[in-house]
Amino acid sequence: MSGRLDGKVCVITGAAGGIGAAACALFAEEGATVVGVDLRDVADVDLALAADVADEAQVASIYAQASEAFGRIDVLFNNAGISPTADGSVVDTELDVWEHVQAVNLRSVYLCCKHGIPHLQASGGGSVINTASFVAVMGAATSQIAYTASKGGVLALSRELGVQFAKENIRVNALCPGPVDTPLLRELYAKDAEQAQRRLVHLPMGRFAEAREIAHGALFLASDDASYVNATTFLVDGGLSSAYTTPL
Repeated sequence: MSGRLDGKVCVITGAAGGIGAAACALFAEEGATVVGVDLRDVADVDLALAADVADEAQVASIYAQASEAFGRIDVLFNNAGISPTADGSVVDTELDVWEHVQAVNLRSVYLCCKHGIPHLQASGGGSVINTASFVAVMGAATSQIAYTASKGGVLALSRELGVQFAKENIRVNALCPGPVDTPLLRELYAKDAEQAQRRLVHLPMGRFAEAREIAHGALFLASDDASYVNATTFLVDGGLSSAYTTPL
């Protein structure tokens, strides 16, 4: 199947790498006009915009620019996020780390929805995909407390917005990836091989996801194939959140 996003204008944040870059490529293959947003350079999109998605004025500007350039917006993939190594146990994580993670991971999603959804309303509907995480539905002794809390917030926000805007033909879903083989994860686990192994052993498939595999989940939610999928916790985690023990 191809052309699932023909005629749709899709704004993707965190577009320079990992899941965001994979989604930009996949959405374009499926016929979308892609607006890629990141602090770093974004390649191979129809419109690349540099913005700090934790800054309200900059967020409002990216949607205004996308709408002016292409006349409409149909899909918001609010994917930008961070997971700093200084984020650990609640008793060790400093307040400035906590607040920075909340700003990038949660406030940015709030701002992208606040300023992006009116453009979907003007287009007669659309899809919002907010990147949460499997950690929003589980607990971990190897904690990243600020990250976990931020993704729990994204999950709750997405559920409420999905209910609120459903009758306006706007679907809002939380995409919850398992651990993904991205530069961010590689950097984190390269510094702590024991932590990496403690997490890997819980994956039934015995591996981390590829970014493109998560992007396919986002593609489904963005497309009309998901026309009755709304306000969901959309897990793409290889079975991690369902596993008690894993195969030897």
